Amino acid sequence: MTETIRYEESGGVGEAEFRRYPSIILATVTGTNENENFWILFRYITGNNRSGKKVPMTSPVITPEKIVMTTPVISETNAMSFVLPAAYRMMEVPEPIDTRIRIQEIPPRELAVIRFGGRASASDIAQVRDRLLKKLEESNIEVLGRPFLMRYNAPYTPGFMRRNEVGVEIKR
Repeated sequence: MTETIRYEESGGVGEAEFRRYPSIILATVTGTNENENFWILFRYITGNNRSGKKVPMTSPVITPEKIVMTTPVISETNAMSFVLPAAYRMMEVPEPIDTRIRIQEIPPRELAVIRFGGRASASDIAQVRDRLLKKLEESNIEVLGRPFLMRYNAPYTPGFMRRNEVGVEIKR
């Protein structure tokens, strides 16, 4: 069974649920496409790290919202993050061999989240993101940062069984 980030429900508005998350550690890679990013991170957790240690897979897999870029393009393309198990502390995290992997600790935070099923197409994500941001704006809740996608299932899970969420950090 895959470990899932624990959180505490802290209210909500409309279909948006508010959640308080503890500090988490992310292994993040920025590359040219999601498939490549996934395999870079997967190799890291299956022992391609300086200690050769396997790290249990957790959920969700997090990808930031893609921003339509204007020219010139000076920014990163696609990023993907694996959440490391809650038992890990920064000093215990295996050091990546692949220099594209960045390890970072995210402090405790509160998120607004809308859950949806299916394969999480770009249009699905955009529709859920727009509903979330509109509801937060209507409720005068401050958004901190950009929305992101959280996927909870293995790639081979049928679409009708998938759990996805669009989340964004908030300040209330």
